[in-house]
Amino acid sequence: MLAQRILTLFLAQFVATLALLSAGPAQADPADIDAAARGVVRVVIIQRDGETLVPVSHGSGFAVAPEAVVTNAHVVTQAMQNPGLTIGIVPSDGENAVYARVIAVSPRNDLALLETTAAMNLPPLTISGNPANDAGAVTAVGYPMNVDRAQGLSIDDIFRAQPPVKSTGFLSGRRPSRDFDSLLHTAPIARGNSGGPLLDDCGRVVGVNSFGAESGSAESEFFFAVSTRELLPFLRDNDISPQVNGLPCRSLAELDAAERARAEREQLAAQARAQEDAEALARRQEAERREVELAILNERENGMAIAGLLVVLALGAGGFAFLRYEREEDRSAAIAGGVALVALAGAVAAWMLRPGFDDIEDRLAENMRREVEAGGTGARSGPAAAAGSLVCILDPDRSRVTGAPVVDMPFDWSSDGCVNGRTQYAPADGDWARMFVPQEEAVVSVNRFDPATREYRVERYLLGREAISRVREARAEIEAPQCGAGAEAARQFGARQQAVLSLLPDRPNERLVYRCSEAR
Repeated sequence: MLAQRILTLFLAQFVATLALLSAGPAQADPADIDAAARGVVRVVIIQRDGETLVPVSHGSGFAVAPEAVVTNAHVVTQAMQNPGLTIGIVPSDGENAVYARVIAVSPRNDLALLETTAAMNLPPLTISGNPANDAGAVTAVGYPMNVDRAQGLSIDDIFRAQPPVKSTGFLSGRRPSRDFDSLLHTAPIARGNSGGPLLDDCGRVVGVNSFGAESGSAESEFFFAVSTRELLPFLRDNDISPQVNGLPCRSLAELDAAERARAEREQLAAQARAQEDAEALARRQEAERREVELAILNERENGMAIAGLLVVLALGAGGFAFLRYEREEDRSAAIAGGVALVALAGAVAAWMLRPGFDDIEDRLAENMRREVEAGGTGARSGPAAAAGSLVCILDPDRSRVTGAPVVDMPFDWSSDGCVNGRTQYAPADGDWARMFVPQEEAVVSVNRFDPATREYRVERYLLGREAISRVREARAEIEAPQCGAGAEAARQFGARQQAVLSLLPDRPNERLVYRCSEAR
């Protein structure tokens, strides 16, 4: 039996390995690239001709803070040298262009930091904290001029929000060039892409596109990007704390395959444990049956022995009473006769009160009832339903994080779905859920908690301007109940919330899985 269980678990592990291998390497998810593209901007060098704004040149850039943009130094050099030129920032999605000023410039590694002169609330891109240097798929995002010319864009179009162009390729190695660290890649870029981000498959920045292998040629086969080894120190030297993520880039398909394999392993392990528990229970019940049978046999023997002794005592007392009666000692005869009657009655009672063999089942059933009432079934049990102060720790092996994750968080849970004493969750498919739609960030978070397993899951959707506007409008029509409003209010809130969830894409950009336990 043990060998069979070992073989079963081995097969489960083998199937899990095959599932992970069949999932293949992570593929660039268009949703992740689109999410990163929200923070990519066109950097325009502007000359004023009377009341008319004339674009002199342009490059690309990307947000590292809501009002801070990184680009190449050579993109803004002309504006820095000519007081008659200004810098404009044109977002990729929906808002009006604004002016910008140069905060810092580093000609050595071709980096510049700009600050918008009006609020834009750009979604900052996440920088890879552990990027691949020698291989891997990458995507260049920016505004190549040849695409603008091919589309026949007018001057007005240059100042209007346009989605950036995305091109894919592969890293071809890391090499120093012109005294700074750079990445060589094959994702096509052209004049105008300068300063735009080079992204990995999770939409994280691995470099800042700078130039081609043939200067000024759009037909170059290889292209260079300033590496994050240069970018991160540059930002920190200028008091920018960017979002950095060094976790592996995994696709949701890989995570789903791993989850299925994990569920299969846990199911097989649960079956093995259940079988062990059943066998242990059977052994314990058999031992208990033997104990009960032995106890009943002892009680029967003791009853018969007591009955026999009482019969002997009754006969002796009766004979003594008869002798005393013959001698006319009435008082002694009466006492002895009474003793004989009592002993005889006791013998009858001892004989009648002996347990029968049919009492075995009744006694076993009574023992089981007492054991169940005491809560000791002998089987393994899972974690108790959570309630009270917990701390939730991120499980990176089960998570897909493209931004900067919260590694651990306090989590006070109440059995009525109240979190941290102020946020009411709604019952949903066996667990509890709450959707969050902030006004200051174009992201929707759907948070779920399962009290039985103490698993807390956060799924984040990074949306464009139109999509987030639709979700915000729908969410504004729903009033969330206060904690303690009652089960019916929570249920109705869940039904209305589900209607808003239908507006979200089929798959999230991020999935963060936390394991929660008692706070210490």
